[in-house]
Amino acid sequence: MRWLSDNALERLREAAEWPDLAGTRYEAIEQIGQGGMATVFRVRDTVLDRMCAMKLLRLPDDTTGIGPRLRLESRILADLEHPGIVPVHDAGELPDGRPFYVMKFVRGQRLDDVVHDGVDLAERLRIFERVCEAVAFAHSRGIIHRDLKPENVMTGEYGEVLVLDWGVARVLVDRDGGDAESDAAHDVAAEADRPVTRHGTVLGTPGYMAPEQASGETGEIGPAADVFALGGILWFLLSGEHPLADSTDYMPPVSVAVPPRLIAISQKAMAPVPSDRYASVDLLSADIRRFLEGNAVGAYRETLWDRLGRLARRHRVAILLVLAYLLLRVVLIFFDRR
Repeated sequence: MRWLSDNALERLREAAEWPDLAGTRYEAIEQIGQGGMATVFRVRDTVLDRMCAMKLLRLPDDTTGIGPRLRLESRILADLEHPGIVPVHDAGELPDGRPFYVMKFVRGQRLDDVVHDGVDLAERLRIFERVCEAVAFAHSRGIIHRDLKPENVMTGEYGEVLVLDWGVARVLVDRDGGDAESDAAHDVAAEADRPVTRHGTVLGTPGYMAPEQASGETGEIGPAADVFALGGILWFLLSGEHPLADSTDYMPPVSVAVPPRLIAISQKAMAPVPSDRYASVDLLSADIRRFLEGNAVGAYRETLWDRLGRLARRHRVAILLVLAYLLLRVVLIFFDRR
């Protein structure tokens, strides 16, 4: 008996995952991403002659029950019409039975690459505000992302900021404001969320998962879990370092100077107890806005010197003009007396 080499097995696996798009309007170009449950391909829409991204189940034989969650993800995205959330164009099922959905193909950089490219602090914080806007909108629709991290944020070539990968999102209320878990739209929610996110199942990324999420207590996971993850993203934007997992102090030592007010904002967002965090994403974003505007932030208790320093930075142009004027007066007085 001849055994197949590792390379041959890898080629067979890739061939099995490559989608058969016969009978659809799409043509597969290349694989651009892969996760535990799904693969993303760049495809061409042959009708509109444009590039799109197609997300589909990795293998036709869905023994994990992930298929319903992928369908749910497409319906969640279809409901989240917002400039900061990638739009869905189409959804369906391939000839081999794999569910798929088609979305905008985003040209740009992941947020972790943006940080390492040396974008200045003010621009990083403005990007963070845009991320908060998208997440706050999702929360207003009763949807929790549950896997926010720099790798799931893209900055487009025209300045757009998009939150991606809603594959483990949780739907808390339906579109009409009911309290059933979920709009998941009726039978899809029941089919998708229960087997995949049953009690004790941990979904998310270490370092960005809130303690209640890491413990597997799915019934305790709400908007505060996303606030925690946003605090982790903020820390990454400030320091270039991922938050620590399994620690009461999530912020590792860094070699860069981080403004204390921003450290306090990140710490408040990442408080271990949900009630100690910002009560909403909007409040977190508001503190960032206050920092950018040179105002006091709610998460940081200023000393007198802190306040004087902040006011000096905020009004430094006016202060420099006054100092220049006073210096000029001193010079004139000096020469008048000679």
